[in-house]
Amino acid sequence: MNFKTWKGMASLLSAAMLALALAGCGTTTSNEGTGTTPQQPAQEQTADLKTQYPITVTDATGESFTFDKAPAKIVSVSPAETESLFALGLDEQIVGVSDYDDYPEAATKKPKMGGITKPNEESIIAAEADIVFTGISMSEESVKKLRDLGITIFKTNPKSVDDVMTNIETFGKITDHQEKAQEIITQMKQDVSDVTEAVKAVKPEEKKKVYVEFSPGWTVGKGEFMDELITLAGGTNIASDKDGWYEINEENVIASNPDVILYANDVIDENSKTLDQIIKARSGWDQITAVKNDAVIGLDANLLSRPGPRVTQGLKEVAKAIYPDQFK
Repeated sequence: MNFKTWKGMASLLSAAMLALALAGCGTTTSNEGTGTTPQQPAQEQTADLKTQYPITVTDATGESFTFDKAPAKIVSVSPAETESLFALGLDEQIVGVSDYDDYPEAATKKPKMGGITKPNEESIIAAEADIVFTGISMSEESVKKLRDLGITIFKTNPKSVDDVMTNIETFGKITDHQEKAQEIITQMKQDVSDVTEAVKAVKPEEKKKVYVEFSPGWTVGKGEFMDELITLAGGTNIASDKDGWYEINEENVIASNPDVILYANDVIDENSKTLDQIIKARSGWDQITAVKNDAVIGLDANLLSRPGPRVTQGLKEVAKAIYPDQFK
């Protein structure tokens, strides 16, 4: 059966297939020719929000990049990275995005650079970008091929909410938009705090078992940001006995008997069935507590799937779905 899936989740399904190939390292930054003391006066800390070039950064593949100035032309071929760059206020610098980039609205008006796993090489080269950003959906092998063509491509591979915030901080340093980056990160940290504070009274024995399905037959285990969202929201991911993104065993889900089932709300199959209809129609799933209690809850696919600045909004939605009484 062929399924029509939404653009935002296409990136995650690709990531699932590439999970074994993706690197787990994060990004680091350093300033050449500058130094800081452990404790700085407030005015110096404010001054540090202005990037001092040259700056050297390292991406998730271990590749280092040195910038003598802020990049004037930027391409992003990852929806999450595109959201981060627009949130930083880089609309004028962004000269291209992937075919799947649909948020914010301004991204839909940018020149298209092809897919998220295999972007259009000719279009990217023609854009003459100073830097190209890509995310979890592109394998290191594909990144290397683009680099061999002379394309400067910076890859991220966030595994946690902290990783997402670190990436935003790095983008802010590269582009000399550090102040805005800190504003975004502060809000994200507040979102996390709001959620964890709201669910902290949930006793370990009262934690709800949660199953999430982002594409028909696909879920996520430990070691990925979506699993962390469930944990931060006070739930227990029934799929966390395995690592990464993987295809489900329907009998195992029945045996785990989740209290809540979360699904991406804009999946439609060739027969116009939604993902919740697909889930509820499976043999034996009518005996699952979540199905019997009508706790099969659809969430915005982009908030659920994209490790960008809105991921903590997704966290809030996950928490509300699991513990609605805590968020009235």
